[in-house]
Amino acid sequence: MPRSLVIVDVGAIRDNARALTRVLGRSELWAVVKADGYGHGAADAGRAALDGGATTLCVATVGEALVLRVELPDARVVVLGPTAPEDVVAAREARLELTVPDQPVPEGVPVHLKLDSGMGRWGLGELPQPGTSVVGLMTHFATAGTDSAFAEEQLGRFLAATAAYDGRVTRHAANSAAALTLPASRLDAARCGIALYGIDPLGADPARFGLRPALRWESELAQVRRLRPGESTGYNRRFMATEETLIGIVPVGYADGFRRDMSGAEILVAGARATVVGAVSMDALAVRLDVQAERGAPVTLVGDGVTFEQHAAVADTIGYELACGIRVVPGRAERRVVDA
Repeated sequence: MPRSLVIVDVGAIRDNARALTRVLGRSELWAVVKADGYGHGAADAGRAALDGGATTLCVATVGEALVLRVELPDARVVVLGPTAPEDVVAAREARLELTVPDQPVPEGVPVHLKLDSGMGRWGLGELPQPGTSVVGLMTHFATAGTDSAFAEEQLGRFLAATAAYDGRVTRHAANSAAALTLPASRLDAARCGIALYGIDPLGADPARFGLRPALRWESELAQVRRLRPGESTGYNRRFMATEETLIGIVPVGYADGFRRDMSGAEILVAGARATVVGAVSMDALAVRLDVQAERGAPVTLVGDGVTFEQHAAVADTIGYELACGIRVVPGRAERRVVDA
């Protein structure tokens, strides 16, 4: 039996796609489903996004795209990352579109030229004359969710460099944060990933953008024990009881994606908030119970108001990383798709 259950609501993804298309207006929504749909399942997420109005799916690698092509044979798929020369033939046969960040333009396949306007990562320093195989011009923002002034500076550079091609090829720059907060960046299309899954790209509340979380993560109490003053739970005795304390053990740990630095996070036990205490181990975590609970009591790790954004604040990271980090390993966890 699996020790945790990841439930993905494709109805929420579809609704989020619809909300994003309303925000984008005349701009197309390109749904980013790389990293197995940010942990939600690439094919299921992609299908729901297309049903919700997305026109294109985006992944990071040709390998990801080939897997997606089997499930969605008619979808337009753009590979956002660099492509090795030996993958071009497979990309051509699978009808993929490739991104060219710093390499010769491959023949016989539609390409998007990527301009580095300030990300300082993949991208061309100068935009060459686009050839007949170029269908898109793109850039990527470094600070859309943290420094709007620099994002606007990047946008200005990109617009200046691509002005001559306006209306001739698709220009796309916006990620989720820019699409939601920087209207001028929406251009012909916006590449939205994290917002599609109902996670706020700015780390606050997705509801303010009309988005709802698509993933919940459940488990149950495997053990309940009472600690006396001076007794501890977990490695290195990081939690030591100063008074009689009721502790619940949940059979989920960092091997499943509940990180060690999420000690201090709140989860739900039988619907009540409970704080994770002590060291999160590979296969288990402990919670302090303020009310009596029994073995088998339901545990909600994400969902019902317990959010990736809240966990990310505890772990000093971002919701993206936590969603991608959940591991659905046979024998340990199960992923179930619903349409609610």
